[in-house]
Amino acid sequence: MTSAHAHGRRGGAKRGGRRSAQRSAPRETFTAAGRAGFMARGVVYVLIGVLAARIGLGDRGEQADRQGALGQVAAQPFGNVMLWTLVVGFVGMALWRGSRAVRGKGGGAKQAGSRLLDAGRAVFYVSVGWGTAVYAAGQGQGADGDAQSRDWTAKALELPYGQVIVGAAGCVLIGVGVVLAGRAGLRRFLRRLDTGAMSRRTKRAVTVLGVGGGVARGAVFAAAGLFVVVAAVRFQPDEAKGVDETLRSFATTPAGPWLLIAVAFGLVLFGVFSFASARWRRL
Repeated sequence: MTSAHAHGRRGGAKRGGRRSAQRSAPRETFTAAGRAGFMARGVVYVLIGVLAARIGLGDRGEQADRQGALGQVAAQPFGNVMLWTLVVGFVGMALWRGSRAVRGKGGGAKQAGSRLLDAGRAVFYVSVGWGTAVYAAGQGQGADGDAQSRDWTAKALELPYGQVIVGAAGCVLIGVGVVLAGRAGLRRFLRRLDTGAMSRRTKRAVTVLGVGGGVARGAVFAAAGLFVVVAAVRFQPDEAKGVDETLRSFATTPAGPWLLIAVAFGLVLFGVFSFASARWRRL
């Protein structure tokens, strides 16, 4: 009896272990996908920041946006391999965000809003991954980000209540920028990181990266939203700007190119913070 009972317990433990392994396998897959996504995001932000800094220092040639970043990657040795690696990363981020949207637990308006936000981010990264794949396949970049912003704004303004729609979209962008900068300033990002696994010096460095990078990123979103609002008020789609022209606009402020260089440095910080997120983010 004792032997049979012990054997039964061992058998149950084995079955429980197999079930646990089966449950953890998808979780580990999505976790790895998310970390790959943060790495890809980091590469793009670092390159955009470097390109923007060059513009601030007088080099007006390259576009300081995602397409310009892809061009920089493609120009490197094994550039096409690196581009496809970015595609994998962006698709991984889309899968991770999508899994959070589908598998989110709990109820309430806050949880529903979080899942909806993750779903939107998943769609965004699918789009980014597709665009990167098209470029890597040698089919060109298509229209640049600034031209796309003007085209989308023009089409939206032609709709009934187009000015209201475009103005609302601009206000949303401004709000997103303010929220991103505010959360960065309040260090909210630390709640999502495994700070217990960091040394004191590492935590301090990651905090600087998150605050500086998040504020710069929020400033770009808010500035882009402001231009969209201006386009709506003036009924002029040419007033809308993509990332490249938005960044260039910082150089036309009273602070001159130094503000653009500061924002560019912040975007580089955010890129490096993305690398840190790939390592320490709780996924």
